[in-house]
Amino acid sequence: MSKIAVLSDGSWGTSLSTVLCRNGHDVTMWGPFPDYLKQIAETRVNSRFLPDVELPQSLKFEKNMDTAVVDCDYLLLASPTQFARSVIWQLKDHFDAGRHTLVNVAKGIENDSLLRISEICGEVLGSCDYCALSGPSHAEEVSRGVPTAVVAASNTAGVAEQVQELFMNDFFRVYTGYDVVGVELGGALKNVMAIAAGIIDGMQLGDNPKAALITRGISEMGRLGAALGGDPLTFSGLSGIGDLIVTCCSGHSRNRHVGEELGRGKKLRSILEDMGMVVAEGVKTTLSAYQLARQAGVECPIINEIYAILYENKAPAEAVNYLMTRPSKPEV
Repeated sequence: MSKIAVLSDGSWGTSLSTVLCRNGHDVTMWGPFPDYLKQIAETRVNSRFLPDVELPQSLKFEKNMDTAVVDCDYLLLASPTQFARSVIWQLKDHFDAGRHTLVNVAKGIENDSLLRISEICGEVLGSCDYCALSGPSHAEEVSRGVPTAVVAASNTAGVAEQVQELFMNDFFRVYTGYDVVGVELGGALKNVMAIAAGIIDGMQLGDNPKAALITRGISEMGRLGAALGGDPLTFSGLSGIGDLIVTCCSGHSRNRHVGEELGRGKKLRSILEDMGMVVAEGVKTTLSAYQLARQAGVECPIINEIYAILYENKAPAEAVNYLMTRPSKPEV
């Protein structure tokens, strides 16, 4: 049995808490809002983010960061990417690099700094054992025990295998890898493509364009990912094409939902207001991905068009027309 602190009260952190409790670990959840954390503890339901799941009685809750992480073996980082730095700064004074292993499950790229979560951790906490856990894994399904496969990637020898053992059970299968850069970028960039997939659905364009989007999307992700230091093969795996497929096709996808509403003619501000505290990582990640692609000199037409729709008020139909009428070229 390992002692684990889950640093988030969102859907994904909550869902993975149920997995870890089922595996017999000692799990404590911390959240940024003490009153809401108390409500979850009393009702055993996360009504904001995972309302249909009854939480295990063994899951504990703690409002104080220092108490939550003391004597823990693993710290699960599950806050949305744009809030991650704040959480990591709160963790800094209580972090023990000799004891704690960080496991990140957020999928995004920080705005302004254009850093991935592993880079933010290195900047704030210094050298530490770190693992990225990612793949096609909606919280709503994982919490119900639906068969799921993900990948745990770490640059530190043995850490990915430890995380694999920590999470793996009869419905949650974990593979190991070494490419932290590729796994983190795959999880982040697929959210941009999911917005594009939602636009196709919202415009009722059919199956052909979505298949084309997924195919050209993974090509674009791999091209940008390789330029930023990732292994191109990683994007053919669970954190690349696997996560891209599920996010582009699932009704659970928040990013696809944003795109679908855009495709129906709704404005972004109104969509986000209606979503309340539920975060679609792809909206912010689009801005970071667009800037990274420009810095790296990598051609990313899909990312460029989603950026134009989100941040320059370009009409979705105009973006689709541009992508279809670009100059002809070989597929490879």
